[in-house]
Amino acid sequence: MNNRLTLDHLVYAVSDLDESIATFESSLGVAPRFGGRHTGIGTHNAVLSLGDDSYVELIARDPQTQTPGTGLPFGLDTLTAPRLVTWAVRSHAIDRDVERSRSGGFDPGLVLDMTRDEPDGSVVRWKLSLQTKPFGEGLVPFVIDWGSSRHPAQTASGEPTGCSLQALSARHPDPQSILAAFEALGCELPVESAESPGLSASLLGPAGSLELS
Repeated sequence: MNNRLTLDHLVYAVSDLDESIATFESSLGVAPRFGGRHTGIGTHNAVLSLGDDSYVELIARDPQTQTPGTGLPFGLDTLTAPRLVTWAVRSHAIDRDVERSRSGGFDPGLVLDMTRDEPDGSVVRWKLSLQTKPFGEGLVPFVIDWGSSRHPAQTASGEPTGCSLQALSARHPDPQSILAAFEALGCELPVESAESPGLSASLLGPAGSLELS
């Protein structure tokens, strides 16, 4: 059986969701679609399909909801500029895959049930892994399992479509520590040696390209 986990989505943290949607549309020729609000977390998002099985999530503080006492995820509390903060790999059996990773020497964290309120009033449900103390500055992905929910890549964009991910890479002062976590998780991504950690992605759309980092 092939247990390799592949890219589910990129997470791009932004200060203003509407402004960032406009930037993506101007650069790529396709506007990310408003996804909805994350119940109890204080964020909202927009999603842009990169094909049938992956997408970019733009996530920002939701000005219409109160920030929880635990703070906002992905460093949104202190964000000063848009940033590609992390990525997710897809599982179809998250409890099994998390346990397999733990056995391999990397703990992805607790498996949590999540929900998002869609603009049409429906609720999307999924599970993901969350570390209480993140490892790898966002370079090591979290695991996500959509269960019976329809995958966001299939509902992310209206017309026109046609955006794709051209490249995704990582950089870190200690590449081997990141690669060891990838091996335990069962995923792959190039990691270069660099003074500061970070992710870079290149997107291509009908009207042009966009670099995220």
